[in-house]
Amino acid sequence: MSAPDGDDAFLYELQVEVEAEVTLVESSHPEEVAELPVTDWLFDPAEAEREEIGLRGLLDAVEVLQEEHQPGDAAETPVSDS
Repeated sequence: MSAPDGDDAFLYELQVEVEAEVTLVESSHPEEVAELPVTDWLFDPAEAEREEIGLRGLLDAVEVLQEEHQPGDAAETPVSDS
């Protein structure tokens, strides 16, 4: 059963990394940049919004995978009679 522990550790690390990226994107305040002239932009607010949406989707996927690897799920997994 060492593989699930490794998978869980990987998923946890991935979740921490993605949460850090989401925090970074949130702190960029793209709504404030949109009010400035385009020549003053350090980044495109629309791109920051797309990145945040993608990161949140990735975070949701990691959480689903973590739920699937919870202890006790093996009893619920159907076993093939092959």
